[in-house]
Amino acid sequence: MCTAVTYNTKDHYFGRNLDLEYSYKESVTITPRNYEFKFRKVSNIKNHHAIIGMAYVIDDYPLYYDAINEKGLGIAGLNFPNNAYYREEQINKYNIAPFEFIPYILSKCSNIDEVKDLLKDINIVNINYSDELVASPLHWIISDRDTSITVESVKEGIKVYDNPVGVLTNNPTFDVHMLNLNNYMYLSTEPPINNFCKKLKLEPYSRGMGALGLPGDLSSSSRFVKAAFTRMNSISGDGELASISQFFHILESVYQQRGCVCMGHDKYEITIYSCCCNMDKGIYYYKTYENSQITAIDMFKENLDDSRLVNYDLIKHQRIFYQN
Repeated sequence: MCTAVTYNTKDHYFGRNLDLEYSYKESVTITPRNYEFKFRKVSNIKNHHAIIGMAYVIDDYPLYYDAINEKGLGIAGLNFPNNAYYREEQINKYNIAPFEFIPYILSKCSNIDEVKDLLKDINIVNINYSDELVASPLHWIISDRDTSITVESVKEGIKVYDNPVGVLTNNPTFDVHMLNLNNYMYLSTEPPINNFCKKLKLEPYSRGMGALGLPGDLSSSSRFVKAAFTRMNSISGDGELASISQFFHILESVYQQRGCVCMGHDKYEITIYSCCCNMDKGIYYYKTYENSQITAIDMFKENLDDSRLVNYDLIKHQRIFYQN
């Protein structure tokens, strides 16, 4: 399970928590402009926007979990079991496998308007990367600097939703998540007002009581509400350090600790990593479960006209600054 959010201060930010009970050998991967993307059913792309994101690289191919391109467009794929539906190949369509969706969109598009136009001709096909790596059931949040959408390939077709809250989790479908927010319209950052009974002298006895009823469990529906409330009410300074610090605090509101979600056989779902991308500067910030120190990788410090992937292994061991 996962949570993705966007956040704007002076710059624009995009990122997510990846919550799973296992980890591949993912790395922060930069795909320069002249790396040749090879696709199963459409023409290869030899020249494209440069991309940075978290990927599992196999056979020199980046299987991106989340990424942004140099134009400030970002995508994250999140687990969507029992709802994601991939089709057979269709003529007169761009037939894209699920693992190709992020690189295909980020290679060709600069903003949400271009994404929406391209999606009209895309068919997400049921193709596995390999026999060992089967297609994951996913839906996607796609954001530029000003706008977010949610894309879901379901039995009825590809659904594209405007996403005004800039948040995505997992099941149910996005329209149900948005409908569910109506159940929490009473939440407030202000102290509560006594609507129970005017004859009774009821007063707040603690700070934060305006948010009584805000979900605190780790289900995808509750995480959507919690992340949306936190993100929509979050206040930060405009500087880079203040912005990324606040972004990670938003993600921490739905962080998963080892032991709280049991998957059986002594396996527990945890937040394997959290990331924050500065969409304006092309910087990928991340933390891992065992390393709470923020690490940054700047895509523009690499040769983006190259044709070879650049991979940075994650720093997973805890790093502590000793002040004395």
